[in-house]
Amino acid sequence: MHRAYRPIPTAGFTLIELLVITALIATLVAIMAPVYMGLMDRARIAKAIADIRILESEIAVFEFQRTRLPVNLDEINRAALKDPWDNPYEYLSFAAAGPRWRGAARKDHSLVPLNSTYDLYSKGKDGDSVSPLTAKASEDDIIRANDGGYIGLASGY
Repeated sequence: MHRAYRPIPTAGFTLIELLVITALIATLVAIMAPVYMGLMDRARIAKAIADIRILESEIAVFEFQRTRLPVNLDEINRAALKDPWDNPYEYLSFAAAGPRWRGAARKDHSLVPLNSTYDLYSKGKDGDSVSPLTAKASEDDIIRANDGGYIGLASGY
């Protein structure tokens, strides 16, 4: 007895099914990419805030032990510390700067210095910054203001 040839059914996807799945994955990626980037930005901001709080504590310990502020971050062994955007943290001791500190100090919207003893900040995502917070280049900076009473985005101050 001779059997008739029957093709064996193969398991797999058709081209249409693959295109539908690819379109769904592309849609999910398009939706999730901005969410992921937003989460990454918030995480970097949180890391910069935490770093500034740590630096502020280390500066306070240095000041307590030596009765003066450090001239630069190298005196507290933190000159190599980078912010989450791979830029060095900026520090300016007003006592070490002498009379030029008023021109170099960070200023609020009324052009009043943010702090009375020193400035400590990150230049933020764009890596650019200028003294007044009202400037576009300073909006994404992570700043220390009110002598440590505020640490966060310059645009939120």
